[in-house]
Amino acid sequence: MATGIGGLIHRELETASQIIDHLRDDIETHAKLHEMAVICTNALKKRRKILIAGNGGSAADAQHWAGELVSRFYFDRPGLPAIALTTDSSILTAIGNDYGFDYIFARQIEALGNAGDVFIGLSTSGKSKNILDALRAARSRSLCTLGFTGASGGDMPDLCEVCLRAPSDQTPRIQEAHEILGHILCALIERNMFLPSEKRRKLDKASS
Repeated sequence: MATGIGGLIHRELETASQIIDHLRDDIETHAKLHEMAVICTNALKKRRKILIAGNGGSAADAQHWAGELVSRFYFDRPGLPAIALTTDSSILTAIGNDYGFDYIFARQIEALGNAGDVFIGLSTSGKSKNILDALRAARSRSLCTLGFTGASGGDMPDLCEVCLRAPSDQTPRIQEAHEILGHILCALIERNMFLPSEKRRKLDKASS
């Protein structure tokens, strides 16, 4: 058994590996990811956009996923309209100063969101007030609401059409799971949007 620093490294990697093993075998998670991808794909095909927000590490995820969609993931193709609501310091500080930090994402949804758009909220606890307020604002404007959170779900599931819960109550493990799930979601959206159905069937058959 490794001890000291080596033991810590081993434990961290072992715990992360257990989360990945769970996600790999969890059919419910697979079904929810597929549903999320279909929702996003249908919105994008109707020339709608995807808005994404989170706090801290989840803000970084929001920016990462928006970048994957606007730029590219696995292959060259047209850019997809995705906006991280975490990036404009002038907007964030103006709203925070004038209305309060809880309102920084909801206000942007009121300004930028249209019926048929998709809002993806990330909160490891499921209790981040600015994410919950953003989900409520999105629902009031007829956006589709998707969520990524931890095992408990917090208050997010009731505000989301689809909510994925990472199988952990530890923030680092939840964030690692979200990163994997977010990458898969980007891959599925890209595939659905740009690969011909015949090529998708061949890839599915080859991987089955």
